[in-house]
Amino acid sequence: MSTGENLRTNVDVGHIVGSAMSEYITVMIGDQTFGISVPMVQDVFMPESVTPVPMAMPEVAGVLNMRGRIVTAIDMRKRLGLPPRTDNRPGLAVGVEYRGESYGLVIDNVGEVLRVADDELERNPSNLDPRWRSISMGVQQLENSLMVIIDVKKVLDFQGRTMAA
Repeated sequence: MSTGENLRTNVDVGHIVGSAMSEYITVMIGDQTFGISVPMVQDVFMPESVTPVPMAMPEVAGVLNMRGRIVTAIDMRKRLGLPPRTDNRPGLAVGVEYRGESYGLVIDNVGEVLRVADDELERNPSNLDPRWRSISMGVQQLENSLMVIIDVKKVLDFQGRTMAA
């Protein structure tokens, strides 16, 4: 083995060992993969029923019961400017907490937990939809797709107004 091969191996191993890693739960909203930082996630559940809240912002689907707690349900399709579901399948919700309030981010489906190197997180591309960019903290290239990393704080903060029903 040449010195160049040795050096390349050491650099590759150093990249894997020395890089800070983060874990993201992958969720599907429409046909797009999104990631939510695992430490932000309290629960993933199937909402039994959502009670509408009069005069709420369009993104607020209503309130729901998450294991005995009343939480504000955020319709992520509306938040991202996507059309409503047409398949009659029940969605899922990802339970998060922000500023002492509990929220359920209503999504289409949940995937797996991915562990990725922090230095591989890329800035939002210039061609990313502005609504998506407004709630994203970056993107991660996956094997066959692009994962948009959701910044939960940005999702729940509309121009400085925290959404609580």
